[in-house]
Amino acid sequence: MSDLSRSGVVAVKWSAVSSLARFVLQLGAQIILARTLGPEIFGTFAIGMVVLTFATFFSGFGFSWSLLQRTTLTDEDVRFAWTWQLVIGLATMAAVYWLAPSLAAYFREPKAQVVIEWLSVACLLSAAAAPATYLLQRDLNFRAGGLIQIASYLAGYVIVGVPMAISGWGALSLVAAWLVQAMVVLVVSYMLKPHAIRPLFWYAGASSAVGTGKAVFLTNIVNWMLNNLDRILIGRLLNAQALGLYNVAYNLATTPNNLLLGALQPAFLAAGARLQTERDRLARAYFGMLASIFVLVLPVFVFLALVSSDLVQLLYGAKWSDAGPVLSILFLSMPAYVIWGLSTPVLWNTGRKYYEFLLQLPILAVGILAFYGFAGQGIKLAAYVAALLLLLRAVVVGTTAFRVLKLSWIKLLPDIGRGLLLSGLCAIGVESGKAMLHHYDLPVLSLAASTVLALSLPIVLLMIRPQLLGTQSTTMVLRFFPGLAFALDKSASEMQQTSRIDSTSKTRF
Repeated sequence: MSDLSRSGVVAVKWSAVSSLARFVLQLGAQIILARTLGPEIFGTFAIGMVVLTFATFFSGFGFSWSLLQRTTLTDEDVRFAWTWQLVIGLATMAAVYWLAPSLAAYFREPKAQVVIEWLSVACLLSAAAAPATYLLQRDLNFRAGGLIQIASYLAGYVIVGVPMAISGWGALSLVAAWLVQAMVVLVVSYMLKPHAIRPLFWYAGASSAVGTGKAVFLTNIVNWMLNNLDRILIGRLLNAQALGLYNVAYNLATTPNNLLLGALQPAFLAAGARLQTERDRLARAYFGMLASIFVLVLPVFVFLALVSSDLVQLLYGAKWSDAGPVLSILFLSMPAYVIWGLSTPVLWNTGRKYYEFLLQLPILAVGILAFYGFAGQGIKLAAYVAALLLLLRAVVVGTTAFRVLKLSWIKLLPDIGRGLLLSGLCAIGVESGKAMLHHYDLPVLSLAASTVLALSLPIVLLMIRPQLLGTQSTTMVLRFFPGLAFALDKSASEMQQTSRIDSTSKTRF
């Protein structure tokens, strides 16, 4: 394994560990907050977050992203990015604060005004933190980045947010948690990766940085609209209660997905930037990750989709029960979200920085029409539209990435089949567990039985025939967990050495 491959594996491991630790903190804090505050308050905060995520794209404009993409980096590059991040961050903060009354009126929720006003500060904090954050990613220092995420979430939500919510601060407890988290990220990131902060408004390499920033900005706007159209129209056409139910379901569904992308995407993007001239290695890495998603990740999301109702009842209580069907639909779409998230770095690392933006414009048009037609009819129909859009994005962007790397979807069919087989076994286990306890209204017992049976069937099959994992998935597992080689049999270990992809194949999808 090359030094770059080894450092990439270490980076992913640190990302995975830190993401898992943050997940545990996040799940615990969100359960307490959801039970304490209820759907309506969460819906009011969700309105503020929709505005904030959109405003953040303006405040960043992608200047710091260029620091990650450059093959060589100078102090001038960093100073230029920092200067314009700060200028645009200040302007965006002022604009969001000024527009807060109008935005609250659009969503027909007066309580959202104060939330939006306070969250405007986060535009500046996030913009100022971006250079140090991307410089840490450039160094593949995901150990530091992961610890920052854990510390910031602990400070914001566990130390500040939860006590404020219990004390009756309502939506402002969530606002305070977010601002404290953003402030900790800014301070600690700069402490770990200090950089030049002397202003620089233009220099010889500015045109390149602006070009990259423009591509990132346009792409982020399209992604924001595709990711938030559902909440924009639910908040407009329904009410804060419905938005709160939908938003909690969406956040819970994307949590495992964010764990995967949070661990894999930054490391893949940073490592891929160094492999821009080595397409074969980039192709092998990309193909291996996609195969592993189908075999290892798809069954997990199928299981989660089938236990969604019990999961919501157990975690959040009866008043959140309407979020169960929404959560189930969204869980089934998450593998598509992961595929899309891992395909976009391929386009960026092969000189196609505008492709993601252009490819998704037609999907955005479809999404606007679909959400406008169905979001007002209930959160379940909105979830179906969101799931279909995620699938469409994965197919379009993923197919383009395959063509760029001269790969073929047909080569993935065996791994897709393995994933469907394992998913089917998980489904049989879940339904068997539910059938055993259908006479009892005890979500915790139903969930426990479903989990045990859903895990048992695939594990027994893989113990008998470990080859069913396939070459790519076995390689991926052994790369990160070499101690499992004995459990996957000698033949599986040999597959790791013989794994090759014919990236020069003339067969394309």
